[in-house]
Amino acid sequence: MEFPHSLQWQYGIPSHLLFPYNFIPENHVHWTETPDSHIFSADIPGVKKEELRVEVEDSKYLIIRTQAVDKSTEPARKFERKFRLPGRVDLDGISAGYEDGVLTITVPRSLSRGFYIDPSDVPENLEVLARAA
Repeated sequence: MEFPHSLQWQYGIPSHLLFPYNFIPENHVHWTETPDSHIFSADIPGVKKEELRVEVEDSKYLIIRTQAVDKSTEPARKFERKFRLPGRVDLDGISAGYEDGVLTITVPRSLSRGFYIDPSDVPENLEVLARAA
């Protein structure tokens, strides 16, 4: 998309600088879904591993943020994002790794998909308690 020529030079800024097509916000977190898990990755260079916090709130939200190690210092970079977790995830299996300025969080899917009734447990004669409307 080209910015109208008259407006482009009215402000003295070329259009490719006004609307860069490859712009990624500073606190961007990439989410990938695989058959086994959900993977969140964030590019957070310059932050110490000790300053990163990955938390689960109310078993529903994944929170990624930076926090000072002690009260006398500030983290190298302010970062905070909150995501609603997808259904059927294994909260105890969440893992995180930080390497070369990239934080990667893996949220495994839960293996339970409901309940299973073994046909051998069903009695031969079933009584109808109610009819569907």
